[in-house]
Amino acid sequence: MSSPSRIVIASRESRLALWQAEHVQARLAVRYPETEVVILGMTTQGDQILDRPLAQIGGKGLFIKELEAAMLEGRADLAVHSMKDVPMEMPAGFALAAISGRETPFDAFVSNRFAHLDALPAGAIVGTSSLRRESLLRRRYPHLTIKSLRGNLDSRLRKLDEGQYDAIILAAAGLIRLDLQTRIRALLPPEAFLPAPGQGALGIEVLSARRDAAQWVAALNDPQTAACVEAERAFSRALGGSCQIPLGGYAVLEKGQLWLRGFVASVDGQQFIEGECRGEPAAAQALGQQLAESLRAKGASVILASLADTKAP
Repeated sequence: MSSPSRIVIASRESRLALWQAEHVQARLAVRYPETEVVILGMTTQGDQILDRPLAQIGGKGLFIKELEAAMLEGRADLAVHSMKDVPMEMPAGFALAAISGRETPFDAFVSNRFAHLDALPAGAIVGTSSLRRESLLRRRYPHLTIKSLRGNLDSRLRKLDEGQYDAIILAAAGLIRLDLQTRIRALLPPEAFLPAPGQGALGIEVLSARRDAAQWVAALNDPQTAACVEAERAFSRALGGSCQIPLGGYAVLEKGQLWLRGFVASVDGQQFIEGECRGEPAAAQALGQQLAESLRAKGASVILASLADTKAP
């Protein structure tokens, strides 16, 4: 395949999103040294609406709609996303062409005053943007006060530093990528804080019809990460996963087998159903669906129905 003359990457303009786009830009520049690889920075609805929890304003898709419009209009060839921000159902006409190697997938405890969650006193204010984290916090630490935390990574850290929160929970991957790992006081282990599906992995989205663009980025795909993320997303998708459902899913490859763990819970953490399964990496999607069915058999459907009732007008 001949080298393209120019590749345009659509990206949000937050510092972390630009890091992700620049990471892909650098890898493509090595692969195609004669190609001009440029980044088209954009502001999305998800970046603009910061006064309400994400679950109330339309979900994670608000972070990618403008980027997809740029691809449809021919202004960009591909877009780079944090996989935990990609809706479980891809919009018609779009596809994930590659999933790159994963950074640390765990959640990070960040605080200026306390070393870990167990050190927080009753009433301490913890900031988080996800219902998954809120549910886990309420389940394990009912004495803490959970407060919504929106904005890009830098603004969330600023709010902590201003004293609006005693601690905040963030994805460790973003902090590491921006050389802010010194802000991490503790990594939250998956046994207690199962990550979100896709957390720590980057995905490259293209138009389904753009076979040329898909071929440009195919070499950036990491098969092992892709299999794990596929299982996690299949699990979430089978449970109607969105940012409006407290749900975690995390897969690893262990001795050639894919080990998938998952949970679904009520927002208050009082209802909590978890499970796991193992199988061949080639059957990643089937494993995700299998685990979802297992959780439904344990009563997850009741939790999902109650969440749907809560969302209903």
